[in-house]
Amino acid sequence: MKVAVIYASTTGNTEAMANAICEAVKAAGADVVFGTADSADKAAVAGCDVILLGSPAMGDEVLEDSMEEFYAGLESDLRGKKVGIFGSYDWGEGKWLCDWKDRLDGAGAAVAGEPLMVHLTPGDAELAQCKDWAASVIK
Repeated sequence: MKVAVIYASTTGNTEAMANAICEAVKAAGADVVFGTADSADKAAVAGCDVILLGSPAMGDEVLEDSMEEFYAGLESDLRGKKVGIFGSYDWGEGKWLCDWKDRLDGAGAAVAGEPLMVHLTPGDAELAQCKDWAASVIK
């Protein structure tokens, strides 16, 4: 199985989540395409069996700019693809992930599990939650 873990991070919180997720995916025996939204190869990501995308909440609970651009370019390739989303936030209630999930549904993606969100900096418990989430959504 080939799994993409692509993220955007501004403070390092979503990056820490992505690293934990990547670790769990590798531990499950999958081949991983790992990187940031501003440098990821869209074709390589689209060719994966499972795609895990992460973004912090920005401004009025929207995706970070580089993830918005990456996702917009990938969206038309997501029909029937298993896609999971994750991210970190400072305030709000998770609107950016709910909106993103709605976009995935509209694109015909097979949304894997519930979106995973962590408030601010993930500690040990949250990083364990990231690993558990990754293991469950790639099955």
